[in-house]
Amino acid sequence: MDFKVRLPGSTANLGPGYDVLGLALSIYNYVTVRSDVGDEHRVTSSGTGSDELATDCTNLLFTSATTLAERVGKPLPPIEAEMEINVPLARGLGSSSTAIVGGCVIANRILGDPLTRADLLDVATEIEGHPDNVSPCLYGGFTVSAVTGNHVTCVRSVPTSELKTVVVVPNFQLKTADARSALPSEVSHADATFNVGRACVITAAMLQGDLDALASTMEDRLHQPYRAHLIPHYDAVIAAAREAGALGVALSGAGSTLFAIARQNEKAIGEAMAEVWKSHGIESTVYPLPIDTDGTTIV
Repeated sequence: MDFKVRLPGSTANLGPGYDVLGLALSIYNYVTVRSDVGDEHRVTSSGTGSDELATDCTNLLFTSATTLAERVGKPLPPIEAEMEINVPLARGLGSSSTAIVGGCVIANRILGDPLTRADLLDVATEIEGHPDNVSPCLYGGFTVSAVTGNHVTCVRSVPTSELKTVVVVPNFQLKTADARSALPSEVSHADATFNVGRACVITAAMLQGDLDALASTMEDRLHQPYRAHLIPHYDAVIAAAREAGALGVALSGAGSTLFAIARQNEKAIGEAMAEVWKSHGIESTVYPLPIDTDGTTIV
């Protein structure tokens, strides 16, 4: 069986929606798959950061595929995978989620599609630990996800075409584990209320296409203030984005990427952000990225 899978990168949180909100972006990893080959899993990869990826059964794609096969109680035949990596690694753009979702979708197809897409989301979330990136990767568009026990409830919508997005990716990594370790173990009731209100307004604004409301609610008190020190010149980069016309700016996931929304001129906004980093000797790449509405697809 031969086929190819396209997996979108994503941005998570959108500011206050910590571990809940996600948005699929039109930057893609691809996996070409052949099954029933040889005696063991094999993978080759090319593209951004591909030299950092395991080439044997410890690759996250394979461990995720194996986990899904165990869930359905079927043996997984040896897989040969060729990965084309375009989503930067450890930058807050859902690179690990593309591997997890990819492994689950690939195993499901090879085993005869025993699981629904909702089932795949449950397995992928269990592997990842939170649904904020795996949901948009799998479904596309804007996603709101909540976990109850072993099940994920995900509501998906397609944002207005007026919404423009840009991400600026600096040339330094920030591991999710390091970013999570910077968070406090407890937060105040006031800060929790602050975030709940804004996350709810973002959700309503996305559903109704209200960019003014969306722009006013991307502030956060649960994670960004505690992670800002991990991003050099964080405040200056955000200020440059707003001055250039951004409606809102946030860490993309755990960072180090910064994510901005706008009505127009998104490339110029990204370039203004990149210029701040460049003035301090930090190179970065600007990606004006339309929202992906297809999610993971088998080509």
